[in-house]
Amino acid sequence: MTLRISPLWWPGLALSSPVLVPWLYKRNRLFRQNIEKADRLNHKRINEASLLDLPELEYLDITVLVEWYAKDGFLSDAGVSYLFKTNMGALLMDVGFGPERPALSHNAEKLGFHIDHVDALVISHLHPDHMGGLKGRKTNHVIVPEALLPSAPIPCFLPDHAQCQGFEPHVVSTPMILPSGMATTGPLARSLFMFGFTEEQVLVARIKDKGLLVFTGCGHPGLKTIFDMTRTLSDLPVHTLGGGLHFPISDGRGNRIGIRFQTIIGTGKPPWQRITDQDLDQALTEINTMQPKQLMLSAHDVCDHSLDRIEHGTQAHTKILLAGETYRI
Repeated sequence: MTLRISPLWWPGLALSSPVLVPWLYKRNRLFRQNIEKADRLNHKRINEASLLDLPELEYLDITVLVEWYAKDGFLSDAGVSYLFKTNMGALLMDVGFGPERPALSHNAEKLGFHIDHVDALVISHLHPDHMGGLKGRKTNHVIVPEALLPSAPIPCFLPDHAQCQGFEPHVVSTPMILPSGMATTGPLARSLFMFGFTEEQVLVARIKDKGLLVFTGCGHPGLKTIFDMTRTLSDLPVHTLGGGLHFPISDGRGNRIGIRFQTIIGTGKPPWQRITDQDLDQALTEINTMQPKQLMLSAHDVCDHSLDRIEHGTQAHTKILLAGETYRI
């Protein structure tokens, strides 16, 4: 079994236990309270939602700006940024680690992309690998590399309150149609031990002659919650499920200083519990119930073991998203 924290850290953890253990106890109590809060809030949101008049899109192209795996000549990173183009417009979803790491700026330049090319920015959730880095998380600011800032403010659709310099921030509270003809589920909640109460929105689009695209940032709310909301918003079948699902079972991405951070934080479990194959079994059941024709998976928060299990555990055609690649739905 892979160690999540290097033994080199163990003496320090032992020495800090008089402080660490009470902190973990308090944190766990809040974590448990937030589980109940998230469940109540998601149930209420899904019950209050209704069918959206989703426009039928002639086509939808996804260009991957930041991902864990990348085409030759592009930089990889444990974050994500995706460009969605439709016959009705364009959206940028997430900005990876923003200016803190070179992937977004490098890949955008190589692709000839600038935020002036889109109608809006959408942030799936306020975590460092989606909102522009650790500084952004600490200060509650979405941070975009300066060279990519729009020449005039455009909307930035957020699942929770945050600042967004260079943009017009809009906090999404309910499902709605976005520029480009895509839609957001509105915020869906999850209790995370380290990150606390987390709101994440998921993109939904109706593709002509195919059905729905459902696209996540990390999928923190869980597939059951996401699909329950999707079924409320549309009675069309899910053709494509894409994005991150957060299953770092055998390993995490972007491990640093002897710590496999993704296997500890963001899993929806306390740090002394692992995310397991049994958890993945539940997700596979949800996927197979919805029977999508295609999976377009992010590897930024899903280990290779989990990617392999998902690919072979469903009937859907599976693609692993690559930075620098464009996919047509």
